[in-house]
Amino acid sequence: MNVIIIEDEPRTAKDLNGILTGLDSTINVQAMLSSVTAAITWLKANPAPDLIFSDIQLGDGLSFEIFKEVPINVPVIFCTAFDQYAINAFESNSVDYLLKPIEEDMVERSLQKYHRIKEHYAGSTYASNLSNVITQMDVTYRQSILVHYREKIIPVKVADLCFVHASNGIVMLHTVNNQDFAVQYTIDQLETMLNPIQFFRANRQFIINRDMIQDIEHFFNRRLILRTHCQTPEKIIVSRLKAQELLRWLEH
Repeated sequence: MNVIIIEDEPRTAKDLNGILTGLDSTINVQAMLSSVTAAITWLKANPAPDLIFSDIQLGDGLSFEIFKEVPINVPVIFCTAFDQYAINAFESNSVDYLLKPIEEDMVERSLQKYHRIKEHYAGSTYASNLSNVITQMDVTYRQSILVHYREKIIPVKVADLCFVHASNGIVMLHTVNNQDFAVQYTIDQLETMLNPIQFFRANRQFIINRDMIQDIEHFFNRRLILRTHCQTPEKIIVSRLKAQELLRWLEH
């Protein structure tokens, strides 16, 4: 079985290669490609493999751009460090995903799923399913949020947000200019509007902007305290369960 790996982290690509060949000696990893550009070039110049493992966020863009540029009838198992992505889109279209860090048992389950459903991916049916995944996943996030302020409606640029804070049923946008705006949205609704590559839901009270993070401090019981360049109304405490997710998000 011919496989290609699209992954811009050399260590992750190497580990995945080793896991695949260790699980199935018939697997031939034809190429490990580290960018959207390299993947498009390879797929245009070579016969399609039997299976593709692809990271979502690559150094030069999202991997969805690859499959828009090169129509393929090959199952794709997506890899991501961001569980904020619409995982249901994968499952409803029979396309699997791996949540980083990738472990051997996860890869084994994905391969088992591939073997169960690979005949389903022949012809135009798969192309349609993959298109549905890309449409659902490649969403357009908000560039601004409208707020009501002193009898006016003001567009607040998402890029200017330092953090979102929820307390006592009130949700506030806090900007880099130290302005606060109340919004009618819940913090859960705002989480779906903001690009998860740029914004992280630290806890029930806070969504923070990656660019506004000043530092992180270890806290009691393996929790973390996150500090931003803007003053916050209370400490941003990240739970033990979310701490590793936060650190993986920052590395990407």
